[in-house]
Amino acid sequence: MNIHRQNISKLTEPLGPYTHVVQHGDVLYTSGFTAFGSDAQHDAIDQQAIAIFDQLKIVASEMGSSLDKLIKVKIFVTEFEEMETLRDTLFSIYGAHIPASSLIKIDQLFAPELKIEIEAIFAR
Repeated sequence: MNIHRQNISKLTEPLGPYTHVVQHGDVLYTSGFTAFGSDAQHDAIDQQAIAIFDQLKIVASEMGSSLDKLIKVKIFVTEFEEMETLRDTLFSIYGAHIPASSLIKIDQLFAPELKIEIEAIFAR
């Protein structure tokens, strides 16, 4: 089965050794996305999550998928203080298509103001 690696032209070009999305068969695997470089970079965790899912919608659309085909997310957070707000935001984003999920607390991300990073797996 072929593996296809693709950067999405509508998103910022990766500066590091990674690709926005890798397709293997009918499954899409994304790299971790943050709100870095967006208007939400310095905002609360829920606003950063919305900015991340805006990027993931672009990735999914460009690759022939959508958020309703989201299989799994892996969420990295730097704090638990805003979890109730984050949960409400995620329920709003997912609607009736709630994916499998992991939530992992980490010390920090590559920029101190970032509170969340999300990796996603989509079906096509």
